[in-house]
Parts: sequence; C-alpha cells; structure tokens
Amino acid sequence: MNFIQAVGNKTLRFFEELGGVSLLFFNILKNSGSLFRRRKLFFFQMEHIGVNSLPLVAVIAIFTGAVSAWQAAYQLKGVAPLSFLGTATTRAIITELGPVLTAIVIAGRIGASIAAELGSMKVTEQINALLVMGISPVKYLAVPRFFAAIIMIPILVVFADVIAIFGAYFISDYFLDITPDMFFDSAKRFFYMKDFLFGIGKGVVFGGSTALIGAYLGFETEGGAEGVGKSTIKAFVIISAVILISDYILWMFIN
Repeated sequence: MNFIQAVGNKTLRFFEELGGVSLLFFNILKNSGSLFRRRKLFFFQMEHIGVNSLPLVAVIAIFTGAVSAWQAAYQLKGVAPLSFLGTATTRAIITELGPVLTAIVIAGRIGASIAAELGSMKVTEQINALLVMGISPVKYLAVPRFFAAIIMIPILVVFADVIAIFGAYFISDYFLDITPDMFFDSAKRFFYMKDFLFGIGKGVVFGGSTALIGAYLGFETEGGAEGVGKSTIKAFVIISAVILISDYILWMFIN
C-alpha cells in the first residue's frame, strides 16, 4: 500500500509540476510585449547565453566532429566506400549531434545557472521585493531569459555544426586519406535544406525548454542554500531528459 501511495504521490507531483511549467509558459507568452521595454536585460541575456558559451561549444563541437568521422569510417568499412564519409558525418552532425550535444552542454551551463540565479533570489526574498515594488518577476526575470535562449541556442547550433564539420574534415583529410574535394563533394551531393532547418528547429525547442524549466525550478526553490543546490541539480537532470525525449518526439514527426 505504501508503494502504491508513493507512486500516486509522484504521479500527482509530476502533473502538478507539468501544470506549473505550462502556466509559466503561457505567462511568458502573455507578457512577451514587455521584451522591448526591457531590451537591455534581453541583450544581456543574449550575451550571457550565446556569446559567453562560444568557447565551450567550440571545444565540444570539434571533438564531436572528430569522433563522428572515426565512427562513420568504422561503420562504412567493408559496407560502403569512404567517399560517402562526408555525407554520413555532415547529416549526422546537422540533424542530431550538433543540436542535441549543444543543448545538453547549454543545459549544464545555462539551465542550471538560471535555476541557481532565480532560486537564490527566491530564498533571499528578492523576488518578493519585486512584487512589493509592483514589478512582475515573470516580465523582469523569465521573459528576457526565455526569448534570449530561443534565439541564441539555434545560433549556437549553427556554430557547432560548422566547427564539428571542420573537425570531421580534419580527421578525414589527415588520418583517413580522404581528399577535401571528395569530402565536401559528398556532403554537398546529399545535403538537404530540410535537414538544416530541422536542426535549427530543434535548437528553438531545446532553448525554450532549457530557459522555461530553469526559470520554473528557480521560482519554486525553497529551503535556503540547500534548496538552491537541489534546484540546480534538478534543473540539469530534468532539462537533459526533456531534450532527449523531445528529440525523439521531433524525429517521429519528421519521419
């Protein structure tokens, strides 16, 4: 009976949090008109989420491309000529590896950061102070972060794609004896704009999920410094899971 009760409580808690995230999402959309008036906050968040993440994304992307080239060469060996390596790596990077790995890196850097920042403000009653002054926390804190994320993360995805493809080309050229013409001709021959747009669309979904869940968990933080730590860890875990689940759902729609 205790097991059933525990499962029931977890289920109720899940739907409660799902409802809370949904309400926050609709509140953000309802207050999106305030974005222009608070454009300095918006531009600051764009710099924080996008520009400051470039070095980390570049490191992850170049090794992602290198690994994808080795992996593709291993799988093509004895099955198809290595002249298809450019196609295999480029499509995998654009549609899957670039968006997903970039989003998971950003989940650790930005999603957890948003939860920690807003959680600290919640436990130190700074959010209550905003309410006393008649300032909406959603307008002031959530809206700039949400829209900055859905704009900057797709840009980071494109940046990661370019760096990862360069990493794959480097491995192909210097270690697998595939000429640049062979690599890029193969990539261009089977390049489809819908694959590129699909990767960008993933970046929009992943960026919105990252900011939305981070903000929600930050607003719900309780219990002082310990609560902030729990919200930070929870944000990274949940955002990573949501990224992978939504990735699967998006693939179902495109196929």
